[in-house]
Amino acid sequence: MGQTISLTASDGHKLTAYRADPAGAAIGAVVVVQEIFGVNVHIKSVADGYAAQGYVAIAPALFDREGSGIELGYEADDIARGRELAFPLGWESPILDINAAIEAVADVGKTGIVGYCWGGSLAYLASCKSKVDCAVGYYGGQILKILAAEPDLKPQVPVMLHFGEHDHGIPLSDVDQVRERHPDVPIHLYDADHGFNCDMRGSYNQLAAELALQRTLDFYATHLG
Repeated sequence: MGQTISLTASDGHKLTAYRADPAGAAIGAVVVVQEIFGVNVHIKSVADGYAAQGYVAIAPALFDREGSGIELGYEADDIARGRELAFPLGWESPILDINAAIEAVADVGKTGIVGYCWGGSLAYLASCKSKVDCAVGYYGGQILKILAAEPDLKPQVPVMLHFGEHDHGIPLSDVDQVRERHPDVPIHLYDADHGFNCDMRGSYNQLAAELALQRTLDFYATHLG
């Protein structure tokens, strides 16, 4: 079980984060970046899972810039509300908050980042702009928009990306464009829909989630171990 801690971003904004520590000595640290539903029960369970694997896991509450304690579910109204909260934040402010989380675990050792949905795109952006040692993004549908805004952007650390083949929000043509821009980035496709990692969603796919997690853990073992 983790705990809620306080962080301060470089622009002075104060936010909370959920931190989960391993039972023994830490291998390294993992920053867990939320979906558009806040640091909710699922994201906390993801952080707990990485702590169980030996990592200090920290999930910054990116919605704290909109209001404290925002945790949403996965119904249609929650999706609409999440989009209303996430997209007006842009990219700069969430990266500042992610950087605050990175700094909070800097003493642990090497730091990776993993993000889901909105967080998957942010994890990619952090690989280009933040002090992490590697990054993993799950179904980050905004990567092409990030690249359109900053065409010269390139990851500065190893990156791995996961996508669902049946994700109606992220066409395979978009995935192909990301692959063309970054031929050295391993991109894995799964027989699954958007949100396949989340066991609280109807699109949850256990086989895909387990395979993606194993690939992610192997990736971290290489770059954080």
